[in-house]
Amino acid sequence: MNKKTLKLLLKLLLTGVAIYLVFRKIDIEATWQVIKKVNFGYLIIAALCFVLSKALSSLRLNGLFRNLDVLLSERQNLKLYWIGMFYNLFLPGGIGGDGYKVYWLNKRFDTKVKKLLAAVLLDRVSGLAALVWLMLGLWFFVNVEWTAPWGIDLDMVAAVGLTMVPLVFAAVVRWWFPSFWRSTAITSGYSLFVQSAQLICAYFILLALGIEEQILEYQFVFLLSSIVAVLPLTIGGVGARELVFIFSHEYMGIDKNIAVAFSLLFFLITAVVSLAGATVKMEDVQGSVTSK
Repeated sequence: MNKKTLKLLLKLLLTGVAIYLVFRKIDIEATWQVIKKVNFGYLIIAALCFVLSKALSSLRLNGLFRNLDVLLSERQNLKLYWIGMFYNLFLPGGIGGDGYKVYWLNKRFDTKVKKLLAAVLLDRVSGLAALVWLMLGLWFFVNVEWTAPWGIDLDMVAAVGLTMVPLVFAAVVRWWFPSFWRSTAITSGYSLFVQSAQLICAYFILLALGIEEQILEYQFVFLLSSIVAVLPLTIGGVGARELVFIFSHEYMGIDKNIAVAFSLLFFLITAVVSLAGATVKMEDVQGSVTSK
């Protein structure tokens, strides 16, 4: 058994365990009743916001590619990005969407794989930094019934974090990704817009479920679950997101059945939008790419 197969089996196992724990903690019938009453108008708006977030993500990544003199039109890059989304979600045990983009660009341009991988990695790191920063900002507007150990002042921790995250991100780019230093501000700006669009997506999913109270609490947990989903523990973050919502309901006062319904709808939107990548042909991407 090779390493890739072992990793896939481990992910499948962890995904299965996470899903099992989720269904043990919720009232399945109550969750289903919540989903059955969903407002499809709001859900469509949520899906459009998610599409916008991904379009902004592709612009961010293309900006990083330009630092390497890899010149793709925004349309070509968007199509390549959508193919990568499909591979990431539906082919987790294979080369993966990021790996495929790096492979294809390496074949088309005279650019080293190491530099292309650095661009893709920085794209992810930038998004994660924006997630953490927004979550820390929301901390001051939500009610959390949890007392930190050793008398730690969580408000002070959040305030320090808000200051340190941009500084740490800038330091990471300066020392580990120097080729992309000149576009740090633009990359950070795109990342904030991307995550903001996803927060708006989350808002409309909540409206679709009939939730008009504790919006910020749900969004805070959504950001926290997104951070956990970044970790390559389960397939597509399935199970991991839902567990975060379940374990957070005691401290945030949110309904765990509604929270899981929200998470499932977000994954459904992600899957449907990513599935569109299967319809994109590489001939549509190739066009007339150029390199300096």
